[in-house]
Amino acid sequence: MELYQQQQFGFLLQTATERFVARLEERFRGVEQALDQINTDPNAEGVWLNEFTDAVFEDFLLNNTGGYCFVLQALARQKTCEVAAGTVESTLGKLAKQLFADLLLQKTIESLEQHSGYQSV
Repeated sequence: MELYQQQQFGFLLQTATERFVARLEERFRGVEQALDQINTDPNAEGVWLNEFTDAVFEDFLLNNTGGYCFVLQALARQKTCEVAAGTVESTLGKLAKQLFADLLLQKTIESLEQHSGYQSV
């Protein structure tokens, strides 16, 4: 992956993480509750990690073969998850979204934990 693409992916991930963290903190009225919810079930009512990932792919125009390949190139070293059979495009989409969601979850938890450490007692 070219350096400019790595930079663009970094921006995408940072932007998505910041938006997801802000959404969770607001929805659950604080860092601790948001962290508890996302650690309990990332796709539970009110958290909706997979739906948020779908929206990110839509907003950043990544919901196509080229976009899926862009994400998969950036995540080439990640362990893959099982993906159901289907067309090449749908398989790429499922794989790209799942890997991105996994990374977004990890970065969101890290960010929430950092915010938690900065809160005054």
